[in-house]
Amino acid sequence: MRRRLPARLAVAVALAAAVLLAGCGDRAADGTAGGRGRYLGVGTFSVGPLWAQMAVSDPPKDPAAATIADDEHVIVVVDSRTGEVRQCGDHSGYCVRFDPWQARGAPVAPVRLSKHAADLATETTGPTK
Repeated sequence: MRRRLPARLAVAVALAAAVLLAGCGDRAADGTAGGRGRYLGVGTFSVGPLWAQMAVSDPPKDPAAATIADDEHVIVVVDSRTGEVRQCGDHSGYCVRFDPWQARGAPVAPVRLSKHAADLATETTGPTK
C-alpha cells in the first residue's frame, strides 16, 4: 500500500521547489539578469595597503583629481552579460578587471605593484633577522 505525504509537508515541498526555481528565469532581451541592470554589486571592501602601490597606467593630469592613494573602499561589480568582475576605487574610479580572456579595457589582474606586501612590512617593522 502506498503512503501519501501529509498535506502540510506536500505544500512545504512545493513551496521550496517554487522558491528554488524562481532564480531560473530567462534573461532579458538585452542580456541583463532579471531586469536588474547589467552590472550587479558584489560588495564594498576597505582598501589594503597594496591598493595604493598599484602601477596606474594613466594617472590623472589634474592635481586636484583623486588618485588610488585617496581611495578608502573598493567597489566590486560583475557584468551580468560577460561575467567580467571589476574592482574600482571609490574616489579615484580606477578599476582593475578579472577577465583574462580579453586583452582590452581596464588593467587585468594581477596588477603591477611599485611595492609588495613584504616591502611595506619591512618599512613598518624593519628588516627581520
